[in-house]
Amino acid sequence: MSAILDGIKVLDLTRVVAGPWATQNLADMGATVYKIEKPGDGDDTRKMGPFLNDAQGAATNDSAFYLACNRGKQSLTIDISQPEGAELVRQLAARCDVVVENYKAGSLKKYGLDYESIRAVRPDVIYCSVTGFGPDGPYAARPAYDFILQGMAGLMSTCGQPDGSPGGEPMRTAIPITDILTGLYATVSLLGALYHRQATGEGQYIDAAMLDASVAVNGHLALGYQMTGKLPRRAGNSNPVAAPSEVFACRDGHLIIASGNNGQFAALCKLLGIPELAADPRYTQNANRVANRDALRETIAERVATWNAADLLASLERAGVPGGPINELDEVFEDAQVKHRGLLVQLPHGRGVDVPSLRSPMRFSATPVAMRCPPMLGEHTDAALRAELGLSDGDVAGLRARGIL
Repeated sequence: MSAILDGIKVLDLTRVVAGPWATQNLADMGATVYKIEKPGDGDDTRKMGPFLNDAQGAATNDSAFYLACNRGKQSLTIDISQPEGAELVRQLAARCDVVVENYKAGSLKKYGLDYESIRAVRPDVIYCSVTGFGPDGPYAARPAYDFILQGMAGLMSTCGQPDGSPGGEPMRTAIPITDILTGLYATVSLLGALYHRQATGEGQYIDAAMLDASVAVNGHLALGYQMTGKLPRRAGNSNPVAAPSEVFACRDGHLIIASGNNGQFAALCKLLGIPELAADPRYTQNANRVANRDALRETIAERVATWNAADLLASLERAGVPGGPINELDEVFEDAQVKHRGLLVQLPHGRGVDVPSLRSPMRFSATPVAMRCPPMLGEHTDAALRAELGLSDGDVAGLRARGIL
């Protein structure tokens, strides 16, 4: 059974998260992805532990961070800062359908690896530049980091405990969310461009900026501000548009209760032994419950605190009231539905060991994704240069001797 992008070749000039996340999605869908890495060092994430141990127990440069973003790719070590190296990569680009890069805006031009240079050797190329702020404008030359973008784009202003409460400061997410969102938007854009090229024969340039993706996902919060002039405020774990919908403390831990409508609220009150609360004029409608959230929270919290979390969750499910645990990662992978969906997989690695990987969320009935292990540094250099550029063993040996590979 063929994968959806069989036959598509991708030149991957990306590092760290946003760009590699996009090209990993293409690799999962069957594209051949040539990831160009710096000889001796590789992608910056190869230095960010923890690290995979090989079959002999020795540490490698295959880090968890690298493994999470580079599944299914081929690693070629080529020094693009040297003219011979840049020329090799340009020749590879001429044989690829897609080029994705996330260098600082404009910096690849000096190597002849910018869009115009690649289009000269591959007129129908789809070229995607993943940057922090776009190719021009007052911030174009700035380096971009996920943490910085979370702050600049407004995401942190709505995440965290309220002002004046303990720990009441803006908070970032533990995962690099703006990197990942940018990578996902870039993937969607690349698929759209491939569809356009199939229909017209035309390639194109894709401008994928982290700032754009990060501002876009503010969604209804941003539009609410534009419509009312009122800034959304941090509300901790409280849902600003529904109540009760937040985290509550049980005797032995915490859980989420998310009562989204009047029926669910009445069922919750009955379960907790306070059915009269559902008829209280302060709480009969969601808007009233939101307006009187603090008093409602206090009453419900007193009742919830008498329960064990597991017992209450089971009772909530029977009563039709949405609720859920706050799992540690070890609990996530013991969850029955997570196991049923097969969300943790083991992939055989070139180091002689199996490595854990998270199953791609893309599930196609006719063209399933190909779960293939991330590469070792430079693992495919020789074979790819022979196959794509027709280099001989002597040619490759000479390039390596000159420090190009």
